[in-house]
Amino acid sequence: MKIVTAGEPTAADFRKILTELGTKATALAAAGGDSKVATALKPFGAEAAKAAAAADPGSAADNPAFLKAGKDLSAACKAVGVSVTL
Repeated sequence: MKIVTAGEPTAADFRKILTELGTKATALAAAGGDSKVATALKPFGAEAAKAAAAADPGSAADNPAFLKAGKDLSAACKAVGVSVTL
């Protein structure tokens, strides 16, 4: 949160955020077995990692595949009683 509230995030800031998000989502997916949430975490983590690797991570994260992965993950979480917006 410090990064986003300190002003306009840089490409390095977005890279750090998306790298950590991708790493944590991938680890959670691996630990979640075959649950719907774990299944939805896999593409979300992959899209975060892909955006983190781009020259402009902030712009790369603003794409239909990443938005769909976030929407699918939010829906899977909601189905088990957890409210998130990604």
